[in-house]
Amino acid sequence: MIDHILLDVIGALRGALEGALLERLSEEERFAVDVFIGDISFNTSYGLPGEPEPSRVHADIAIEWSTWSQSAYRSWSIGEPSSERPELVVEVAFRLDNLVTAPEPAALLAALGTAEPALSGDTLGRQPVLVERRLDDDHEVAAAEIGYAGAWRLVDTLLEDPAAIERELVGLARFIASALVRLADLDLATFGADRKRPNG
Repeated sequence: MIDHILLDVIGALRGALEGALLERLSEEERFAVDVFIGDISFNTSYGLPGEPEPSRVHADIAIEWSTWSQSAYRSWSIGEPSSERPELVVEVAFRLDNLVTAPEPAALLAALGTAEPALSGDTLGRQPVLVERRLDDDHEVAAAEIGYAGAWRLVDTLLEDPAAIERELVGLARFIASALVRLADLDLATFGADRKRPNG
């Protein structure tokens, strides 16, 4: 059985991201259950409207609902006393792909600034910048990723009121939209749709 609080979070996340005028990359959305451990994960990707295909800049968002949190939530829902509240592990990764040359990490960090997103006071800490180079046919293609991750504790206010969940996620969606705009504004050459001719 999937806890309704998780469905509330997923629905509120979609609404907040679309409210921030971002477009979902439908082929990237996944919902999975670990049949051995019981953890549930939800993954989705959003980009700026009008981005070419494949998207050169987008955000991958992942939510994990662990078996421990599922048990804690069910205990709370039936009124069992507990000092602990369930939590969701939230990850946001900004991905720049199909680049002609590898970007300087310092330039990416400068574009994003020092702010880190927060959910109910729980900060999603920035992860190290990942820069990739891969050989695609007869030429090299570069990519970069900057991630933020952390645990979002679901305090009583959130568990009792779905509207409170929506308010928290609106702030996260605004952070994602703003970061995507700043990264898209960087002067980084990308390959065309055939991945052979650079754009710009």
